[in-house]
Amino acid sequence: MDKEVTMPVGIVIERREVDNPWIDYSWRPVAVVPGVTEVPDWRELDCGKGWTRFLCASLPVTLHCKETEGYQANLADGAPVIYIVLRASEDDEDSREIFAVSATASPYDAQDFLDSGEDIVEAVAMPPEMAAWLSDFVAEHHVGVAFKKRKRVEHREEEQRFGKRLHPIEQRFYDRGKLN
Repeated sequence: MDKEVTMPVGIVIERREVDNPWIDYSWRPVAVVPGVTEVPDWRELDCGKGWTRFLCASLPVTLHCKETEGYQANLADGAPVIYIVLRASEDDEDSREIFAVSATASPYDAQDFLDSGEDIVEAVAMPPEMAAWLSDFVAEHHVGVAFKKRKRVEHREEEQRFGKRLHPIEQRFYDRGKLN
């Protein structure tokens, strides 16, 4: 296998009506469809009372050989997932309120998107064929790294420089080594 492989997926999102004075809808990803290479415009898939599902985009899920530890953690859970990142549109002229930004199999990448607090990051169930693809990739490229405990480095006493007098509270840290 290559060191980096990509599979396109279609992103299915759900718009649900909410009882809130500031927003009309909530958005969340609900599924991925493997092999969807292009989605020129949003396509309504299903609807019910108060909710509608759309096929909104096609995004690549790219696996890198150096990130197998995250993929392995995803597979170890027993129910592997794909993390979908949605972002609100900043353009007022845009007809859609939200768009898909990223799809990843790595929980560490998903955590990076969560750090901003601006994005919607949700896990959706990984289809079985994608789980097999991910498992084969991890089996091919994962290299376990043994844990190495660092050895303690002895404290090195520093001398005062430039004639600076230390405050008594600071001085106690330098005097600590002399008491033994």
